[in-house]
Amino acid sequence: MNFKPLQDRVLVRRIEGDEMTKGGLIIPDTAKEKPAEGEVLSCGEGARKDSGELIPMGVSAGDRILFGKWSGTEVTLNGEELLIMKESDILGIITD
Repeated sequence: MNFKPLQDRVLVRRIEGDEMTKGGLIIPDTAKEKPAEGEVLSCGEGARKDSGELIPMGVSAGDRILFGKWSGTEVTLNGEELLIMKESDILGIITD
């Protein structure tokens, strides 16, 4: 199934964090926080101004991003848990 977000929404796959602390302790699943880092899978075309002019998206597919802890709506597509969020929920793009 293909999915294309509408307007200024973004489809994101969470990037899982470390399973172990720097000191070597293994973190159990029950103590882990959901990661706030992800990869953009697809984007809508962007929001529109009142005049109808398109505001282009600031992110694109393949970007690694940071987002708020409670951002987005969890969905399951093709058996994979993903997030759909507005572009304004994205805090920034991670670059190397």
